Order: sequence, then structure tokens, then C-alpha cells
Amino acid sequence: NTWFDAITFALLQPLLRAVLPSAASTATDYWEEVSGYDENMNTIRTYQVCNVFDNNQNNWVRTKYISRRGAQRIHVEMKFSVRDCSSIPSVPGSCKETFNLYYYETDSDTANKVSPAWMENPWIKVDTIAADESFSQVDLGGRVMKINTEVRSFGPVSRQGFYLAFQDYGGCMSLIAVRVFYRKCPRVVLNGAVFPETLSGAESTSLVAARGVCVPNGEEVDVPIKLYCNGDGEWMVPIGRCMCKAGHEAVENGTVCRACGSGFFKSSQGDHLCLQCPINSRTTNEGATNCVCRNSYYRSDSDPPQIPCTTIPSAPQSVISIVNETSLRLEWSMPRDGGGREDVVYNIICKSCGGGRGGCTRCGDNVQFIPRQLGLTETSVHISDLLAHTQYTFEIQAVNGVSDQSPYSPHYSSVNITTNQAAPSAVLIMHQVSRTPDSITLSWSQPDQPNGLILDYELQYYDKVMSWNSSVVRSQTNTAVIRGLKPGAIYVFQVRARTVAGFGRFSGKMYFQTMTEEEYKSSFQEKLPLIIGSAAAGVVFIIAVVVLVFVCNRRSSERTESEYTDKVQHYTSGHMSPGMKIYIDPFTYEDPNEAVREFAKEIDTSCVKIEQVIGAGEFGEVCSGNLRLPGKREILVAIKTLKVGYTERQRRDFLSEASIMGQFDHPNIIHLEGVVTKSAPVMIITEFMENGSLDSFLRQNDGQFTVIQLVGMLRGIAAGMKYLNDMNYVHRDLAARNILVNSNLVCKVSDFGLSRFLEEDTSDPTYTSALGGKIPIRWTAPEAIQYRKFTSSSDGWSYGIVMWEVMSYGERPYWDMSNQDVINAIEQDYRLPPPMDCPSALHQLMLDCWQKDRNNRPKFSQIVNNLDKMIRNPNSLKAMTPLSSSVHLPLLDRSTPDFSSFSTVDEWLDAIRMGQYKENFANEEFTSFDVVSQMTTEDILRVGVTLAGHQKKILNSVQSMRAQMNQITSVEV
Repeated sequence: NTWFDAITFALLQPLLRAVLPSAASTATDYWEEVSGYDENMNTIRTYQVCNVFDNNQNNWVRTKYISRRGAQRIHVEMKFSVRDCSSIPSVPGSCKETFNLYYYETDSDTANKVSPAWMENPWIKVDTIAADESFSQVDLGGRVMKINTEVRSFGPVSRQGFYLAFQDYGGCMSLIAVRVFYRKCPRVVLNGAVFPETLSGAESTSLVAARGVCVPNGEEVDVPIKLYCNGDGEWMVPIGRCMCKAGHEAVENGTVCRACGSGFFKSSQGDHLCLQCPINSRTTNEGATNCVCRNSYYRSDSDPPQIPCTTIPSAPQSVISIVNETSLRLEWSMPRDGGGREDVVYNIICKSCGGGRGGCTRCGDNVQFIPRQLGLTETSVHISDLLAHTQYTFEIQAVNGVSDQSPYSPHYSSVNITTNQAAPSAVLIMHQVSRTPDSITLSWSQPDQPNGLILDYELQYYDKVMSWNSSVVRSQTNTAVIRGLKPGAIYVFQVRARTVAGFGRFSGKMYFQTMTEEEYKSSFQEKLPLIIGSAAAGVVFIIAVVVLVFVCNRRSSERTESEYTDKVQHYTSGHMSPGMKIYIDPFTYEDPNEAVREFAKEIDTSCVKIEQVIGAGEFGEVCSGNLRLPGKREILVAIKTLKVGYTERQRRDFLSEASIMGQFDHPNIIHLEGVVTKSAPVMIITEFMENGSLDSFLRQNDGQFTVIQLVGMLRGIAAGMKYLNDMNYVHRDLAARNILVNSNLVCKVSDFGLSRFLEEDTSDPTYTSALGGKIPIRWTAPEAIQYRKFTSSSDGWSYGIVMWEVMSYGERPYWDMSNQDVINAIEQDYRLPPPMDCPSALHQLMLDCWQKDRNNRPKFSQIVNNLDKMIRNPNSLKAMTPLSSSVHLPLLDRSTPDFSSFSTVDEWLDAIRMGQYKENFANEEFTSFDVVSQMTTEDILRVGVTLAGHQKKILNSVQSMRAQMNQITSVEV
């Protein structure tokens, strides 16, 4: 008598329906499909059963096949009504107020009236469903007054679909509605990321991780972005986040990253909004990460992008100069316009004008600036050590943090001055020419700045023991003989020069000692047997021997040094810094062993262990080995040995290198550990340089270093040469072959053996004989080749060649040109071209080193400063010099081989030193010049050329080949 709704099975999202038809499959016919009305008088269909008066009821009803749709856990919501058994008259004890819920998994819809069997196995029981409320009577309208709703879930399910079944076993009930669904977390945008729709897990407590994807133009921060979907279909436990990348800002609650509009920028990732471009800047497109400065405005590397662009300052104002003899004080006022910056500093450019040189040239390093010449923060400077009676021009430049960004020269104010008459500068060094028991002959160099014609010199001296009793000698030349001295006494000497302006400063104190009577007699007796032995040969020969003895005595007195020789190296005078050492030529010693004892430490041969021969030198083998001095750890060393059967001269020349090297102490000069002279073989022991000579090391690692690394190597070489220059030492053979490299890529100047300049040997094509010695033509300055004028400036020329060797990875300077061709080319002002990928700043420095006038070449101190600036400002190394822009084309053409001179591609690869790729080219069928000339970067990579330097070298040569072929075609047409 009760009306029930029809049973409908459905899912929430997406909707699944499985409607029980009027002919639903049942185990018995006791389930009835009945039409009726709900409480709102809507028509419904329902299934009901009420066979409570029959025992052993087993009534089943089954749904249609339901597709799982990927869900792992299924939820079933049931609406039903159950009649209270106690309200039914005479009901038997088997009456029930519950029913059972079952499911059965399968991959296809195969169920029929007998399969699966109507029993608990194969069906899986979910639960026994009991009513919270049962009804006992119905009102007159026939409406059910008490309807129950229960939800059950089961899982995990893994087959394609399933059936549900409801078992009645003795109750009076009706199924009004059934809803079958699964839970999922919806697609969501959270923390700047999009998370896809995600199904819940197999268990109610499961958390399913979902990986988020940043919204367009968003970027992950720190950790991968995740959300977890719980069993109720709710998102929880967010991990990580996305932020809008540079040039984009978050809008619409962080769900969209929008590009910055025109005139706005955002320089970094983050939640902050786009900023308006600062003054004097603009954007060129949407999504800008920075604002481009307008013309003539710049931003330094250290400027943050949000500050305005600035420009270079105007010139300093109100320059005042005060001249005092050869000194000058400059004062000025700040520029009217600082360019919008507070970091304005000043540089002083000094130019010497006149003097018969036809124009103004940069001042030399001898001019002193206090507090300094560059980077002045104050508006004044004191300048000293100028030349007397000389016109100078001083430019006071104003620069700031963006001056190096501007293509224009800094604004400056200039002042012209003429120095007054001044006394000469101090004499720097004095030499002993000869000595006897009662006299010493001395010579000295002219002052660096004579400031006029030297009228004479005043030499002041006194006995070291009687310092209060000094004497003075005047000399018209830079030599003097001081007589009337005591034998074996030590005398202190000082000298100063005089011009019409008066005397200059005295030199530093220098100590020299007269010979003792015993030394003088001993020296004479050594020569006496020569006189006696020659007497029998006649008077003529006796006269000749006497002359010989006289010459020997003179040379002996010239060479013998006193125990105070070391003091000559440590005096302070003029511009020399206190404690500065001066190089002493070991060939000035009469006995070369004395120089070795003074400058090189003797090592016991038991401390040295030779491991293997690694090369051959001019005097013998070069080995590697170990040195273990008492109380010190064992170190790896290089060992030069003197070959068996040496002459005394060869021994002297061999050890002279140790006498030279032992005077040096600098991180970029090869370090002498000591010598072995008291046992055979005679050895020179130095620190071991793992990577060998620089030229071969670069050739082995062609293209494998950055420009900054190469500049760092050059800086080390220049620092070592500056040290040698400060020591008054001229190397004469500076070349990449004479630079050694250790495992940390530190470059050290080596090869101080001067024998190659003392002996004639035409077997080495690197050197050319001239004026009694041989010269490395390709590395040597013109004046040194022509006049044997070796100076620090000629070393500067050689340094420019070393720069070229380094930037070309060990290429031979001037390639296969003969030495005479090189000399002729240099005389015609031809200079080497920039190596491939060589920054223009470095090639310009090379050209400066190759100035014909040696006075115009940079000093090593300036070279070190220039390289330091390049290292601090890597942007200065980005500009490259195109081949066509260099100054002397006829010689520059040699840098790119003419492909027409080669008959095969293999020959061409050998010529550009890429022969290791012959097989690669052949395998990829790049075997003709027509094919090779069309190669692209992708082709070069496909051939197997992976090193960036090698790729550039081959690509540049291919482009040159293509240009040459086009030129040939044009000529033919």
C-alpha cells in the first residue's frame, strides 16, 4: 500500500547512469517494480519486497554494468524505507529490518540470470545496511513518512567495471534511489601553478600527489610544485610555488603572469609588480626585463636596473697650475655636471711637448704623481720629476662609473706649463772598475734626469771606520780614480752631478774595499811563471809577456769583488724603494764560482734523486726528480745537468744561469732551489713546472681556454717582466718557448742562460747571427737586431710577440717567412694581424708594444695595469678586430691560408692545424673544397668537432675559403 520511487544509479562527475529496467535480473520474482508518488506527489519508480511471512528469503536485484572510469574507490548512496517488523501482525521470527550490499568486478558486461551466481562468492559483500528509522504505519495519503539515506564505499577496484547487487533475506523494504559515484579533486590554479583534475586514492585515507605546472611565463621556486588529493576529493598539503619570471607580473589572484607593458619592466623573478622605467631609459618591447638607456646615457655594471641612466661628467673647471722648478701642483673645481652620478674621479694625462720630437708624447714612468695619477677623488695633485726647461700639457679628465661605457673620450680641461731650471736627479748606481792596495777606480751612470748639461761630478768618500773625515774629488766625466787610500780598507762613496742650476742629490752610500798587499802579491805571483817561462824565447817574447801580465793584472783588479758586494744590491737612492735589489751581472766576477756561492745555495747530491729524462738542454740533459732537504718535505723539481767532458768555459756559462736566477724572487719567475757543484754531475735544480713550455702547452690545448684565462696568463708574464725591469735586468729572449706553466696555469719567465747571445751557432733557424752573436729575429725589436741595443723596451717588443703567440695558441710568429723577410716587413711598418677571436683591446696593446720608437712603447708597469683593467672589466674584451680593419694588409693576409695552394682537404686541415679531424671529414663525405666551402655550424658539429675554439677556427677558415672562391668566380666572369 506504499508508493516507492524508481531506482536510479548515477555518478556525480562525470555522470554515470545504470538504470534497473522493468525486467531487472533478480534471483527470485519477489522484488517488484512499482510506480507511485513521493512526498511532493512526483511520480517515482521503486523496487520493493515484503515476503515476511515466508521463511528463508533470498531475494536479489542487480544493477546494469557500471564502467569504473579510472576510479579506485566507489561510493554508493542509498535511499530506502524499511517497515518495523513489530508493526506487522503475526510476523514470524525470521522478519528482518536490514539488507546486504554486494559488488562484483569484471572487464566486460557479461552477466545474465545465472551468472554470476546469486551468492556471496563470487559477489563481494560491502556491508549489511540497517535503517536508522523504520516506519510502522502510513498516513491516508499513502506517503512514506520515514526514508533512510546511507552511504557505503569500497575499493580498491581495478577491473574495467562492476555490478552492484542488493540482497533481501526476509524484510519488508523498498529501494527508492541509488547514487553511485567516485570522488576527485577538480582542476585548480594555486600558488601560480595549474593542477589537473585528480582522482582520489583507493583508501579513504589515501593522499594522491599531483604535479603542478607553472602558469605561462611562471617559474618554479626552489622545490617541485605539488598538491595532494585526499579521499574526500579535497586538495591539501601544498608544496612549492611558482612565481612570474622576469618581465611578467602576477594578476587575477596569481593565476596569470602578464607581460610588463610598454614603459614598464621587471628585472627578476618574484611576486612584485612591474616598475616604470627610470629616467633616461625606455623599453623596446613588452615583457622587458630592463629598460634600455637612451642615446648618450649609460648604466654601469654595478648599477641596479631601477636607477636612472646617467651620462659622463662635463670637464673639470677652474684649473690652476703652480710650477716650482721641475715640480707642479694642479688644482681644479668639480665639473658643472656630474652626469647624474656621485662617483666622479679624475685622471691626469701628462704629455711632453717640443724637445725636437715634432709633437707631444706621453710622459714616461719617471714622472711622479702624488697621491696618484688615475682615480683621484680629490681635486688636486702634486707632480714631480719633470724635465727642466720642458713644455708640458696636462689634461685633467673627469670620469665616473659609466665613462667606460661611452664611446666618446672623457671631457677634460687642459693646462700648458713650462718647467724651470732644476738641479739634476740623483745617480742611481756606481760600479768598481779596478782596485789596487792604494786606489780604487769607479764609474757611474748619468742621472736619469740631468735637467741640463752636466758640468761635472762631485765624489765624496771616507773610510768606513773614520766616517767623520771625508774627502771630495771632482771629475769632468762619469769616472774617477781615487788614490792615496789604505790597503784592505773599506770606503764609503757617494756621488752627485752639477749643472748650471747647482748640485743634485747625492746617490746612496756604496761600499768598496781596496786590495790588501797579500792579495796584490798573490795576483802578481800567479802570472810570474809565465814571465820566467817565456824569457828563453827572446826579448821580443819577454816584452809581449810583460804586456800580457800588465793586462792580466788590470783585469784581475777589475774583477775582484769585496765581501761587501751584496751591499751594492741593497742601497737606497733616488727613486729606488728601500730594500730594492739591483741585478748584479755574474760575468763581472773574476771567479764565476764566487757569483754562484753568493747567489745560489749549494745542495748535497744525496738530497737529489733523478727520476727520468724529460728533455735536452744546450749543456746536457733536463730531468725531473725529487729534492728532499733536511727538515723539509720532499718536493718535485726539474734538474739541468752538465754533460760529461765539459770545458771550463761551458761550466762557467752553465752555472751563470743559476747566478742570475738566484737573484730573483717573484711568483712569476722560475724559482731556483739550488745547485750541485761539488760532485758530478754539476746540476741546477729549479721548481718543477708540470705543463712545460707555454708554446707547446697552448698547441696541445688549442681553443680550450676562455679569453679571461689567456689574459690571466699574459698578466702573470707581464708581472714577472715588470719585476725583472725593476731589477734592471734585460731578458733579451722573451718568447713563449721560454715561459713555463705549472699545474695551476701560472706562467713563469725562465731561460736566463745568455750563452745563445755569446756563441755563434747557425744551426738553429730561430736565431740569426749578427755582430758576433745570434738573435731570435721573430721576437726581437728592430733596434736590437740592427744595433744590438737591448733594453727593457726591446723586451716590451718581445712581450707583444708573446701576446700574439698566446692568443693564437702557439702559432709561429710570421709563419713560414724567412728571417730576412721578417726584418724587411717590419722595416716597412708591417705588423702581425690579430689572431682569430682576439679582442681588439689586446691586439691594440700588441701594436703599442711594436712601436718603432722604443720610447713610445708601454712600460711593463703600464702593461700590467692595462691587463688588470681588462680582467676587472671583461666587457672590454668582447669587441673583436675584423681582419680587414688592421693596419698593414700585405702581411695580415698570411693569417688565412689560400685554399687554392692545397690539392686536398686533408692538406688544408693540416695547414690550419686541424688535422686530427681528417677521418671525421672523410666519413661525412666532406672531401672536396666545393662541399667544404658550404659547411655550416651544424655540419661542423655533425663532423664531430665539439671544442668551441676548433669550431670557430674551422668555420672562419671555411668562410674565408668561400670568399676566395667567390672572388675567383667574379674574376672569371
